[in-house]
Amino acid sequence: MTLMQNAITAAPLLSVHGLTKRYGPRIGCADVGFDLYPGEVLGIVGESGSGKSTLLSCLAGHQRPDQGRILFDGADVLGYSEAERRRLLRGDWAYVHQNPRDGLRMGVSAGGNIGERLMAVGARNYAAIRKSATDWLGRVEIATDRIDDRPSAFSGGMQQRLQIARNLVTGPRLVFMDEPTGGLDVSVQARLLDLLRGLVRDLGLSVVIVTHDLAVVRLLADRLMVMKSGRVVECGLTDQVLDDPQHAYTQLLVSSVLQV
Repeated sequence: MTLMQNAITAAPLLSVHGLTKRYGPRIGCADVGFDLYPGEVLGIVGESGSGKSTLLSCLAGHQRPDQGRILFDGADVLGYSEAERRRLLRGDWAYVHQNPRDGLRMGVSAGGNIGERLMAVGARNYAAIRKSATDWLGRVEIATDRIDDRPSAFSGGMQQRLQIARNLVTGPRLVFMDEPTGGLDVSVQARLLDLLRGLVRDLGLSVVIVTHDLAVVRLLADRLMVMKSGRVVECGLTDQVLDDPQHAYTQLLVSSVLQV
């Protein structure tokens, strides 16, 4: 089944309505709405200060919006208790930070980082946990004999791949990604993008990804939202938006006039 057929026959996994966040008189994001379907990747782009990071933070529960609704599988997550929200973040949701140090425990081994997330959802068998950690290290192209090494001994690219393994080991249904290739060398970025594309495809992940890099969304995203001053100014299929942008701001982004 194609993505478009899936969108027609399936209910949205994530539905966002009228999401608004203010910081005093300043608007972080305003009246944002969209549906994300199972297996779909939505890219969000815009220059610094456009509101994309605020939007992602609100979606992932790091900040509470002032207005709006966030429905996951039909349930309004803004009405969840703290315990329900923690369970969601440990299991069905995952968050990949731009700086992997924000998503890893640097004083714990690579295997321990992966194992901790498994234990958070109830895993207790040490041998099974270690096997899953070993399998996932191989899956993200980290030598399995480094399972007992700490992330501080890894390169930036390896740390990011470890953070991805830590997040995906529990089989989340929705993954938020904040500039996952940011700050990496071009060759490391390319390797990481190939890895992410394969994982998204093989696992059928639903993803919301924020990035300033249009090459990243062209490779990964099915649909694209462009934000400016906290508002969505254009939305559509990724290739359509990038190849034939309709809004003047999107045209500037695509032509690289703006520093994003």
